[in-house]
Amino acid sequence: MRRVLITGGAGLVGQNLIPRFKARGFTDIVVIDKAAANAAILKEHHPDVDVIVADLAVDDGWQDKLAGLDALVHAHAQIGGLVSEEFVRNNITASERVMAAAKAHAVPYLVNISSSVVNSLAVDDYTETKKAQEALVLATGIPQIVLRPTLMFGWFDRKHVGWLARFMEKMPVFPIPGSGRYLRQPLYVGDFCNVIVAAVERRMTGAYNITGQERIDYIDLVREMKRATRARTQIVRIPYQLFALLLRVYGLFSKNPPFTEKQLKALSTPDVFEVIDWPKIFGVRATPLASAFDETFRHPVYSKIALQF
Repeated sequence: MRRVLITGGAGLVGQNLIPRFKARGFTDIVVIDKAAANAAILKEHHPDVDVIVADLAVDDGWQDKLAGLDALVHAHAQIGGLVSEEFVRNNITASERVMAAAKAHAVPYLVNISSSVVNSLAVDDYTETKKAQEALVLATGIPQIVLRPTLMFGWFDRKHVGWLARFMEKMPVFPIPGSGRYLRQPLYVGDFCNVIVAAVERRMTGAYNITGQERIDYIDLVREMKRATRARTQIVRIPYQLFALLLRVYGLFSKNPPFTEKQLKALSTPDVFEVIDWPKIFGVRATPLASAFDETFRHPVYSKIALQF
């Protein structure tokens, strides 16, 4: 019995990671996540997993779950939102508390899930707090691997590609900001989860940029989504500033919008991330982008499940 705990495990990574851990013989899996609705979805599909609903930034009582671990997967993160304090609370304060518990219980190994944004030119709440989060986890001295994925998509994707696909299926027109020629390097979360499993099994250390192997412009990414979802929407370019204005207006009516003006700015930032041969390094297969989209949007069960914000 190999015991592993995943923080934020009811999110995109955790929901995809758990079946892969189980397939490799991990029979004692613990998840801590504050989103009760998403935790319920996880429990429905994996009743054998120990799911704890708790806010890592404030709730106590979960710390003892870190006792006797073989590995900790540090996966919780605030990705989007309009309030700076939420990024600090969930990316820094919560991580400080998790790391204190990890040290108290002598956790022998952890996977530090960072982000490609630590190498980005963008300056926003997510980027700055993820930089701080990566550093504070490294400072614990616990043997660990740092994984910096680019934008991910896959089953249970509630933001970014997943939200855009659901929007595309419902709306007759799909707006593209400006030219849409913003280079993206999307990463299939299934591949990333296989990297995590390999790292845990081999106790790998170091820092790795896990980037999608294929480069694609945002507008072509949207076209690929349209193909995979069989949506009938019309893709229309609109001026960048008008798109930003629409996002500001949307933000007035939503406390937690799935896409914000800051994310629009990050989208248009000309970043090119390092591509390493992670399939060879970790001994996993990189799923071709078209196949990954088909697996994401055409699965008979998982493609219909959307996590809550």
